[in-house]
Amino acid sequence: METVETTFTLTFSDEQYEKAMEYVQDMKKHPKRVFWLGKEGKTDEELIIGHIAHKILSGFYNNYDPSIARRQIREMRNQRSA
Repeated sequence: METVETTFTLTFSDEQYEKAMEYVQDMKKHPKRVFWLGKEGKTDEELIIGHIAHKILSGFYNNYDPSIARRQIREMRNQRSA
């Protein structure tokens, strides 16, 4: 099995940041949700940025308007290891 580590450089708007912050604050009210799996010990900022990245990348891979993804996904670097 091979592993590829991929690093993305993303851009996002203030509105996207605010919505992600609201989402994270809402998730804090629901500690048993799947959202929290694997996120123990993360800061609010890490959770917010992770949520933004997830939404951008999910939208890109689920074929939404590709012109938006081209503006938000600025760079992608891959490193392959065995």
